[in-house]
Amino acid sequence: MRAINIGLTEEQRQGVINLLNQDLADAYLLLVKTKKYHWDVVGPQFRSLHQLWEEHYQKLTLNIDALAERVRTLGGYPVGTLEGFLKLATLKEHGGNVPTATKMVANLVHDHEQVIRNLRDHVDQSGEEFHDQGTADFLTGLLEQHEEIAWMLRSFIEGEAIDPDGKQPATKGKTAVGV
Repeated sequence: MRAINIGLTEEQRQGVINLLNQDLADAYLLLVKTKKYHWDVVGPQFRSLHQLWEEHYQKLTLNIDALAERVRTLGGYPVGTLEGFLKLATLKEHGGNVPTATKMVANLVHDHEQVIRNLRDHVDQSGEEFHDQGTADFLTGLLEQHEEIAWMLRSFIEGEAIDPDGKQPATKGKTAVGV
């Protein structure tokens, strides 16, 4: 095989490939969870969550392909087995139960926030430690997508009144009786 000469050492490329494969594993696990919740959600929020999660898993599918292609661009091979995904993922499965719609949303918020934290770290490592600004920029784009998705999901479960100035009222956490 011809040596790859893109301005990164073998060690730098391998370091970034390892980060990307972890991100790929998390994205794949998050895709499976999102699809499962898309199928299983019931209740008054069914239609809105069913549609929202379809949008989310379509984005995740595109991101998974982009992550795998970035790994290949750097001369590596993407993880591509369930065993590999489960081994590398920082997210955990919650099999064996079907939570309420609100708990599904909360689980996905938790997972997206975990992915965001990982991506922040991987952006820093890619740029600072491995000197791969291309991957750092690529991961920053993914980070922004997950931030938006997490915000949408958090907005769904927060349900607090907002003052006209954009602040939550001082009674946060208290419930009004008879209102």
